[in-house]
Amino acid sequence: MQCPIARSLDQTGDWWSMLILRNAFLGARRFHDFEELLGIAPNTLTRRLTALTEHGLLRRYAYAERPRRYAYALTEKGQDFLPVLLSLAAWGNRWLAEEGVAIECVCATTGAPVEPALVDRRTGRALGPGMVALRAGPAARRRLRRGLQAPVILGAEGVLGGAEGVLGAEGVLGGAEVAAPRAARGAARVRA
Repeated sequence: MQCPIARSLDQTGDWWSMLILRNAFLGARRFHDFEELLGIAPNTLTRRLTALTEHGLLRRYAYAERPRRYAYALTEKGQDFLPVLLSLAAWGNRWLAEEGVAIECVCATTGAPVEPALVDRRTGRALGPGMVALRAGPAARRRLRRGLQAPVILGAEGVLGGAEGVLGAEGVLGGAEVAAPRAARGAARVRA
């Protein structure tokens, strides 16, 4: 699986994992904190905390010796997930808050509303549909290189119809190169 989106979803893409990461950003550390705040079954929480730790988003450390108890903290990799959560919050507020916004993103120092946006770190330019293209990177396998011989613009008019070799069920991003995340295997796949 070479697609960075599929790889990311494989490690963070289920409901509970994202909510655990959200609560870690909000200060939850101990098993009991996560369990109580999320209303999650202990066995499910154990599996998700173990997976997030194994994937390097959280680190586990002992905070008590008798009985031995553990807490969890975000790693650098976990902290790098914050823009994803903020983007989901902004998208949810825009498209799913029919009754109005329940949680706002605000500046931590001034309290002024902030609007999370995706920007190019090098130029500061806002990124949106039609402004970014995908191309094969240095580590791309042959099949992926064939499918992305020329950059494919994301969100441009007609991309799905004109990129069947890239997005189709038999194409590079619809086939084995980008298998569904482990948690979603067996579910219906999106086809171009």
